[in-house]
Amino acid sequence: MPFIDRDFINDLSQRVDIVDLINRRVPLKKAGKDYKACCPFHNEKTPSFTVVPNKQIYHCFGCSENGSAIDFVMKFDHLDFKEAVETVANESGISVIYDQNAKPADPRIKRYIDLMKRVCDYYQSQLKNSPAKNKIISYAKRRGISGQTAKSFELGFAPPGWNNLFDHFKSDQEAIDDLEKMGLLIEKKDKNGDFYDRFRDRIMFPIHNSKGDVIAFGGRVLSDNDNPKYLNSPETPIFSKSKELYGLYHCRKFSRSIDYVIVVEGYMDVVGLHQAGILRSVATLGTATTTEHLQILSRTSNLIIFCFDGDLAGRAAAWKALNIALPVIKSGIVIKFLFLPDNEDPDSLIKKESIKSFESRIESAHTLSKFMFDHVMAEVDFDT
Repeated sequence: MPFIDRDFINDLSQRVDIVDLINRRVPLKKAGKDYKACCPFHNEKTPSFTVVPNKQIYHCFGCSENGSAIDFVMKFDHLDFKEAVETVANESGISVIYDQNAKPADPRIKRYIDLMKRVCDYYQSQLKNSPAKNKIISYAKRRGISGQTAKSFELGFAPPGWNNLFDHFKSDQEAIDDLEKMGLLIEKKDKNGDFYDRFRDRIMFPIHNSKGDVIAFGGRVLSDNDNPKYLNSPETPIFSKSKELYGLYHCRKFSRSIDYVIVVEGYMDVVGLHQAGILRSVATLGTATTTEHLQILSRTSNLIIFCFDGDLAGRAAAWKALNIALPVIKSGIVIKFLFLPDNEDPDSLIKKESIKSFESRIESAHTLSKFMFDHVMAEVDFDT
């Protein structure tokens, strides 16, 4: 990933129109030489959020949030610094200048990203064109997935059979080589140049990076009798499961105000919660919570809620998350734990209960300290 030139960063805030950038996100009203609005970072009825164009800064007199155009976009759009700089520059029609002394970006990355988009389009087309489309339609109806939700998450279908994806791309040797690199094709043993598809007879969940690019896939079987239930793309030059969260792109895209983010265990949990109106949900990708996940989550919201099954396995997973969080938790970040009834997941529970009931569960989630002390009390015999 190329580094942005330091002088460019230093000059950028003075080259952009902070009023225009903020007004695209928060309607501003002229107030003398400045502009005002109700603050997007805390609840208020009387505007205390002020943009000062001659200084290219904003300041809220209610919650003390302040900074430059880059600072605002970082917080409002839930981006890291580099992403915010690129967003501010692009929206202002300014070409980003990258450090020429830094290691250049791998030119293959864009090619991989473009190919993954083509694969995503292929899987989506199979929802309508595959001879086996009725089984995926039946599955979607059984799980209550609406057409709009499928479109929002770009859900697709990997048809049954060993070489559908291979056959679709076999006339393009570069694509075949890259599909193997992306882990979507696997070379057959003792058959050089002959491949089979990694994903077969599964509903497909594209995994997006923070920019919305498809960088990997997850696939779920259509019958609970098949195994493995979930299958993910392997680690690739554009995908590391310890650094990505499923649904984070959608969470940021559809939830401008993220007062909390709830971390669930599966793709369908995110999709189900999103469809029910709980847009602030993400899932880890078949791995335990990592420090990288915590850093991403803490940039997204000050309140992080881990949602687990209430059984022993769920509580053990919660304890692991707690131990990961303790060394990296920052001041102002609150972590809570929500445990579900036996044999329920968020998707199934929200279909049984109202959204209001599920939100009540979120509000009553255990604090980190309560969960920690409850766990210690259960593990330690204080009578000895």
